Amino acid sequence: MADYILAGDLGATKTNIALFDAGNLQAGPQFTESYLNAEHDGLHAVVRKYLAGKSASIQMACFGVAGPVIDNHVRMINLDWEVDGAELCAEFGWQAAWLINDLKALANAVPFLQGEDVHTFQAGVPEQGGSIAVIAPGTGLGIGYLTWAGGRYTAYATEGGHASFAPETDLQHELLQWLRPQLGQVAIEHVCAGVGFPNLYGFLKASGHANEPEWLAKELAAEGDDNNAIIVKHALQQTPGSEICQLTLQLFVEILGATSGNLALGLGATGGVYVGGGIPPRIMPALERDGFMKFFLGKVGYEEYLSRFPVHMILQPTAALLGAAAYAKQQAA
Repeated sequence: MADYILAGDLGATKTNIALFDAGNLQAGPQFTESYLNAEHDGLHAVVRKYLAGKSASIQMACFGVAGPVIDNHVRMINLDWEVDGAELCAEFGWQAAWLINDLKALANAVPFLQGEDVHTFQAGVPEQGGSIAVIAPGTGLGIGYLTWAGGRYTAYATEGGHASFAPETDLQHELLQWLRPQLGQVAIEHVCAGVGFPNLYGFLKASGHANEPEWLAKELAAEGDDNNAIIVKHALQQTPGSEICQLTLQLFVEILGATSGNLALGLGATGGVYVGGGIPPRIMPALERDGFMKFFLGKVGYEEYLSRFPVHMILQPTAALLGAAAYAKQQAA
């Protein structure tokens, strides 16, 4: 019987789990399942449900987790869960279980991605062994990177999504001034992630830059707290009367482009910039239409330099699982 690696991607909203053949990771994930975190009281409960009825030989596991990992233990930021690697091993009988930041897992997958796994915004001129940046807006904003040494790339996580937001237009300056009394420190995540959409929309409505029509207000009220999908739907469809939705998404795209350019400069990411997370693939038309690359390149005096940086979007939805499985195999080698 083949030995398997159990890989998990634990976000603020859901947990994805799959098995990988330890001897052939490129064969891809098997038995992939997704679970809503709100329906479970912790990762142990999710794993128990996943493993029920499975007889695979699992020797080790790795989970990418949305939060800072310290000594193989994490207290999640956007979810009231704590996870400990040693406790997972004790319950499930694994030889080893690693917890890594979810962006470290996603970044670790980048060297394994194939052509069909990405969409290219800018081919650039990639530098062999150059640093690689990864930015991933989902519920929150994750940022990671890879550096080359010893004949391979090594992935690292950061908490860069919680760095301060740097506005680049007059409208963004107004946004910052509107948010600061409410939030104190305005992090990039507050305007460039799923949690940021209500902030962008609320600012445009309160400031009078865009009106909220009655039909849209009713639709949003009927949906409850999860209104991002409605805003994005009308923005992408350019529904008549939905200018507030369209401007919300445009603001998001411009901020993502500028932040990605800042990251590229800060890390010297001559090996490429990879945009991942759950949001970008859903808003592809807006990324192409609303100035993502314009704001990426918009660094005075460095436009030509940045034009050499490859810029890709990760399309492979199981990339973070592959990165987690690869990390476990790397650690066991």
